[in-house]
Parts: sequence; structure tokens; C-alpha cells
Amino acid sequence: MLKEIFNKQTKWSVMRNLIFKEIDDLIIGSLGIVAFISFFVGGVVSIQTALNLTNPLIPKYLIGFATRQSVILEFAPTFISVIMAGKMGSFITSSIGTMRVTEQIDALEVMGVNSLNYLVFPKIIALLLYPFVIGISMFLGILGGWIAGVYGGFTSSTDFISGAQMEFIPFHITYAFIKTIIFAMLLATIPSFHGYYMKGGALEVGKASTVSFVWTSVSIILFNYILTQLLLGS
Repeated sequence: MLKEIFNKQTKWSVMRNLIFKEIDDLIIGSLGIVAFISFFVGGVVSIQTALNLTNPLIPKYLIGFATRQSVILEFAPTFISVIMAGKMGSFITSSIGTMRVTEQIDALEVMGVNSLNYLVFPKIIALLLYPFVIGISMFLGILGGWIAGVYGGFTSSTDFISGAQMEFIPFHITYAFIKTIIFAMLLATIPSFHGYYMKGGALEVGKASTVSFVWTSVSIILFNYILTQLLLGS
């Protein structure tokens, strides 16, 4: 499928509009739910860390440190991507699957259009902007942790910020974005595969969406383990 996507390109004037539509549907349409989840989960991480620091000898700045590490390393790139497997993945599978059921894909082929390039390539290009979404998630997660920690009375603003800045390793951001780009490719291709090659009617579209969500999530978790071992384990 991947090879066929890049064969016989659709002309740019048509492809440009398709790419902008996919950016609107997949990237901009996901910002609301990503912002909401990131903000409140960041707050929960901060509160849980504070509640578990019962020893008075343990400094309060560790709340900011733990929140930053949790959000940047795992929560933003991985947890959000699993959620997006449900939101984006189901949308991609159901939209392409519906086109398969209603024979719109067959109509594209009859007109001499490479349907895989026409349908999947714009999604891959649109999801190159996915790291932008994860960057917002990181910022809002730490902001939510700061607000929950400070206004919940668990730590001072100075302590939280100094903890968030303590022993910062820039490569952790690089690591998170490398993971994000890999996950974006998985989010674009696996649901497209299950939608494009499905057979049956409307009921099978729902089944294909469920299967694509499961396989996309499993792939994200598996690649997360492999990439963490390769990039941080050595």
C-alpha cells in the first residue's frame, strides 16, 4: 500500500485543497480535546506527586520536576497518540471505508485517479504537523501541573518552576518529537489500510474502525517501547 501511495501523483492544484482539508479535520479538529486532556492530566500528575511526597525532608521542587518528566517523556507523545488513535484513526477508517462501501473509490479508479494517493497521501502530509499538537500538549500539561500545584496549595510557584527547570536534558524533547513523527505515520497509514481494504457494508465499517483502533494502539505502544530502548536505553 505504501508503495502505491507515492505512485501516479494527483495534480497539485487538487492535492493542495485535499491537504488543507485534512489539516482542518485531523490537526485543527483535534486541538480542543488534546488541550482539555493535557491540561487536566498535567494537573492530576502534579497533585498525585505532591500527595505521595509525605516525607517533609523531600523538597517540594520535585513536584515540578516529576510533572515535567512525566508530561514530556510519556504523557504528551504516547498517551495523546493512543487517544488520537481513537479519534483520528476511527475517523480515517470510517471515512475511507464509507467511500469503499458506496463505491466512490471504484469511481475514482474508473476515472484514472490513483485512489490511494488521492485518499491517503494528504493525510500523511497533514500529520507531519502532528508534532505541533504534541508541543501544545506538553506546554498545557506543565501549565496544568503548575496551576494545580500552586493553587491547590501543594507547592509554591518558585519551587514548581525551579523543579521544572532542574536538570533539563534537551535531548528529551528531541526524543519525544522523534516518537511523535513515527506515531503520526502509524496514525495516518494503519487506519487508512483498514478502511481502504475493508469488504462488506455499513456494519463492517464500524468493525473496521474498531480493528484499526486496536492495531494502531498496539503499534504505538510497541514502537514506544522500541524507540525508548533505542534512544534512551543506550
